[in-house]
Amino acid sequence: MTTRVGSTSPPESSPDTPPLPPSDRVTGSHRRVRPSGPGQWTALAGRAIRSMMRNGELLLAVIAPVVFGLSFYLPLKFVMQMRGLDYAQFLMPIIVLQSMAFAAITAAQIAAQESSSGFTARLQTMPVLSAVPLAARMSGRFVRAVVSLIAALGFGYAIGFRFSAGLGQAVLFCAMALAIALVLCLGADALGTLSGSPEATAQALTLPQLILGMLSCGFVPVEGFPEWIQPFVRNQPISQFSIAMRDMAEGGVTWPVLLPSVLWLAGLAVGCAAIAVWANSRRG
Repeated sequence: MTTRVGSTSPPESSPDTPPLPPSDRVTGSHRRVRPSGPGQWTALAGRAIRSMMRNGELLLAVIAPVVFGLSFYLPLKFVMQMRGLDYAQFLMPIIVLQSMAFAAITAAQIAAQESSSGFTARLQTMPVLSAVPLAARMSGRFVRAVVSLIAALGFGYAIGFRFSAGLGQAVLFCAMALAIALVLCLGADALGTLSGSPEATAQALTLPQLILGMLSCGFVPVEGFPEWIQPFVRNQPISQFSIAMRDMAEGGVTWPVLLPSVLWLAGLAVGCAAIAVWANSRRG
């Protein structure tokens, strides 16, 4: 059988050749792309972790809790001992919480860098599932938070901190610390994505976390503050987190003590997650 030159009819297929399934048919000259969420997440999360290893961020995650802890433990140790307070046991929750806050600040900086460099906009033009970039960044932040938590607990054990309420309470302590870190990182990521300025974002986050940390019962008991500010100190989230985590480490936390922390964490999680999803779904 001959085929006329210039004919536009498709060539006849052999009767022995099975037809291609719809998913394997070729559109034009390119095979149809089917995004793989797990594969994309693996690639972007691996990129985030390798970046932390290259730029020394994981080393900083180890050093920061130690430096922060020493700067408060050494000057206040003997003063608190005179008041009959085991300061290593008392101080440990705020060291962990501040370490988690530092992880959030770096989350904001990384999100701002990716936004300002155009990397975020580039991903939006590619067949990348919309939730993957945020999930990958949060995976990197989680790894950093775990490293920082281990370093903080190691420092705490060096100065005399102990989990005396049992394994279950110790696991709850660590789980709460990491949950707080993820919630803070979600909010910080949204702020960094929206601002696009790593420097401005870091400055905007550092001051509030320092003020709330100093005006909490993480460093000194509530009774050490002027009476007029004690209600704020007692009821703000960092104080509630510190009180609950202190009980987890020693004696075991009860539900009435834990409930305010759970409510604060749930409220922050809903707000930060909503803002983070909205910020990462915007197209510049």
